[in-house]
Amino acid sequence: MALIQTAFIWVAYAVALGVVALIAAIFTYVYQTPRDRSALVSTVTIITLTSLLATVLLLPVDIALVSSTTSKLGAKKDWATPETVHHILLTLKIVYYALYSLDAVLCLLVVPFTYFLYEEYDDVETEEGTQTLSKRFLGALKYTLIFVALVVILFLVGFFVPVARNRAGGHFDLDYFKRLLAENHGERALTFALGLLISLGTLLYILYTAAGFALLPISFIKSAPSISAPQLSETTATALEQNRERQRQIEGRNAGRDAGIPPKDQRELEALVREERTLVRRERLAAEAQGEGKSFIVKAWTKVCAVFRPLKLIGGILLLLLSIIIWVSMLITGIDKAKNSICKEHCGYILGSINVFQPVNWVFVQASRVFPVDYVLMALLVLLFFSSSVAGIASIGIRFLWVKLFEIRKGHTTPQAMLVVTVMLTLIMLAINYSIAMMVAPQYATYGAQKFCSNAPKHPGEQPDCANLPDLVKFCSELSKDHASKDVCTPSVVSTFLNRVTFNFPFFGALAFWAQFVFMGVFLIVFLLSLFRTPKLNLSEMDEDAEADEEEGLLASTGRRFGATWQDIRGKAAKPTGGAAGRGIRGDDSHAEED
Repeated sequence: MALIQTAFIWVAYAVALGVVALIAAIFTYVYQTPRDRSALVSTVTIITLTSLLATVLLLPVDIALVSSTTSKLGAKKDWATPETVHHILLTLKIVYYALYSLDAVLCLLVVPFTYFLYEEYDDVETEEGTQTLSKRFLGALKYTLIFVALVVILFLVGFFVPVARNRAGGHFDLDYFKRLLAENHGERALTFALGLLISLGTLLYILYTAAGFALLPISFIKSAPSISAPQLSETTATALEQNRERQRQIEGRNAGRDAGIPPKDQRELEALVREERTLVRRERLAAEAQGEGKSFIVKAWTKVCAVFRPLKLIGGILLLLLSIIIWVSMLITGIDKAKNSICKEHCGYILGSINVFQPVNWVFVQASRVFPVDYVLMALLVLLFFSSSVAGIASIGIRFLWVKLFEIRKGHTTPQAMLVVTVMLTLIMLAINYSIAMMVAPQYATYGAQKFCSNAPKHPGEQPDCANLPDLVKFCSELSKDHASKDVCTPSVVSTFLNRVTFNFPFFGALAFWAQFVFMGVFLIVFLLSLFRTPKLNLSEMDEDAEADEEEGLLASTGRRFGATWQDIRGKAAKPTGGAAGRGIRGDDSHAEED
């Protein structure tokens, strides 16, 4: 029975991995610009996103496995011998260490190397034969060595930095706290590296995830177009008719003049010609939105989307309520920890037991009794935080101070921006892992629904019996001094990892804890501002998209350049340059003016 239950839990995790891999592939495909798709960049992005989501989604597996060893009456099951429990914990530790290490390697080495390898590519030198793959590889490796040195320094510092061992207070003598002390230098180095990466991710988390957490449900609520496709088509047709009428007036007024068209009229006519081209594109977009010239299936899908558009509004409202509930739960936990933590900043504000009703934690504890209900809920919660992070990055952009370095938009994100976003999301998900485990559902993330029987056994070595004494069955806690809890309660591996970071290096714990209040403050500010901010139809963005689509079709019609493994579609221009969309349109304008 135990083997079947364990196998079922791991099979559910394998299914979840397949789902998150599909989500990572869809995310990469939707956001990356079609013109500059790179097979190498796409592969690295998908693998990295899958790895970081798999790390967070291991939490309910961890909870389910350790909770399966206890019964509802607070006793160890017959098959849950100390050797079996040790084997389960060892397996989880190996998987966690592998995933955390993979996340670190991908974030600090593989993604930077891919970024530099892509940057080293030069179209002109490749066509002239002066740039080879080995030259690009060496050039990228040269810059990546900086990150290799950074990783080495990071682990050396963690290897030798002393942990905080000056502990005052009787609670530090508890077995739970004793087990948190790093036992060897290798484990100390990994703990320090994880704490540093979580701290870096927290800085991004309080900006991007907090803003996206408020903007995501608002975007669903306000997602209904401010102008319908038929209205846009009608408005564009009227503007196009007025434009052409004005052109005819200028041409008629200056017909037959020996001196030609005056400079003032010439400039106005050129502006009208450019505006006409824009309006024609906009008219085409409106026609496509209505399904004109498309098959019956496409037209039917367009109508179905319009019919079910109100459901998106309802979904946005439900998502907003969920976000507020999570925000309130985090606030309750934060205040509870700040006030009732027995060791405060010395151990990262570890809370022995929840003193105030916390709705999200209660839901997860109740759901953990029936696997995989809690797994589904946790997957949805992780996807909510992940989507909020993406929404925040897309809204704010990748910036250095006030300078926007990269813009993140669906179908318009360059490969370099995709790699930078991947690194940011990796760090953010580590911070989200801490937030979910320590703030959103702390009791669930530590012991799940585990309970122990506080009734003393009749004979030494026997398990306590609470069959007729349900009042003596208590939830497991880090601060429990009862001998029975030591034998029955098994903390999750992820909570042990995170608490070991905050316990051995209190600075990381204090930073991660107080950053949660900054997160809640940013969420509240963005939420209030977005309530009173009216969305506007960005026609200029639509026009830019249309121009890019037109040029992409023009370049794609010239054929494929060559079958390189790191590119799917590239132009065949004699002198290809980045940002061709804008230059290509200007070239069209110049040709039109010459004509």
